[in-house]
Amino acid sequence: MLRAADGGGWDREQRLWWLLWSGCPGLGPRRLVAIRDSFCSLAVAWASPPEPFAALAGLGPAACRHLERYRAHWGPDPLPRLAREIAGGRRVLLPADPAFPPALLALERPPLRLHWQGRGGLWPLLRRRQAIAVVGTRRPSRHGIAMAEAIGAALAQAGWPVVSGLAEGIDGAVHQGCLARGGRPVAVLGTPLERVYPRHHRELQAEVAAQGLLVSELSPGTSVQPGHFAARNRLQVSLAQAVVVVECPLRSGALHSAALAMQQELPLWVVPADAGKASAAGSNRLLAQDATVLLDPADLIRQLGPGPLAPADPPASSGVGAPLASDAALLSALGHGASLEQLCLALEQSASALAPRLLALELNGVVRAEPGLCWRPL
Repeated sequence: MLRAADGGGWDREQRLWWLLWSGCPGLGPRRLVAIRDSFCSLAVAWASPPEPFAALAGLGPAACRHLERYRAHWGPDPLPRLAREIAGGRRVLLPADPAFPPALLALERPPLRLHWQGRGGLWPLLRRRQAIAVVGTRRPSRHGIAMAEAIGAALAQAGWPVVSGLAEGIDGAVHQGCLARGGRPVAVLGTPLERVYPRHHRELQAEVAAQGLLVSELSPGTSVQPGHFAARNRLQVSLAQAVVVVECPLRSGALHSAALAMQQELPLWVVPADAGKASAAGSNRLLAQDATVLLDPADLIRQLGPGPLAPADPPASSGVGAPLASDAALLSALGHGASLEQLCLALEQSASALAPRLLALELNGVVRAEPGLCWRPL
């Protein structure tokens, strides 16, 4: 449906015409492509009278009225004004741009453009789907929060960009775990970039933008609709090579992400939880649908291997050897065995801070990971 221009990417004028047309209300990818192909170019289409548009398949009377109001708003020579408003299209990815992830073009409803803020150097990795998506409920249990933080931290330490939605609950926890270990979080928003939702994630969203990447298919000023949050699921999955579901109920956007992952035949891991918890009823049910059980973040890292951001030569201190002196308090709190949640309470530290240290101790042969996010000394 969407495709790059013949011979490579678009020039500046082609990019501006695409940006202009893609902002028209009611024009999705199918309609926009139909206009482009019918008139041979979007520039020719803009200068055309209203009548030919009514003959296009999929453009009903309402869509034609929206289109005419939009063209009247911008006038006959819209590009100079548009260029001033969007600074030439910087920090916007279009379908013909080399960095645009090709998996997004294969979607039934591909994004017409991607607005972004943060570290643009992550786009080549996302183009190759060298990232892991972690999703879950907005109302998780304490165990779900701890597990999400631990997964985010372990992925960051292993060099994997972590994709999630910056929502309340699991999304926020996995981003925080990733940030705590100096990782590269990628937040796919259900709002325009200038909006923060939930509002108390303002600081977290700023940290993600500084250390990772914010992505939205919504133009600045777009009014937020409930469907926008569900629509972003398809983008999260298509930027990743595997998906982890931490905890979610039977009706959940995370279940939609899991379904998309299975459709695309991506590896799908699911964290099991108490069968009596409604917040985990959906994720537990996924375990009967060929999802892989994830009991420990270290298991995930062992399966994935090092990520694209992992150092080529790990420092010697990460090899087998005696634990660092700073881990003495952790080993003391561990005693004969403890869960991650118990260790967080005993040491008054977050799961994102403790999980990488436990992983290092496990790799050094000092502790052993057991089911239920628990560790025992060897």
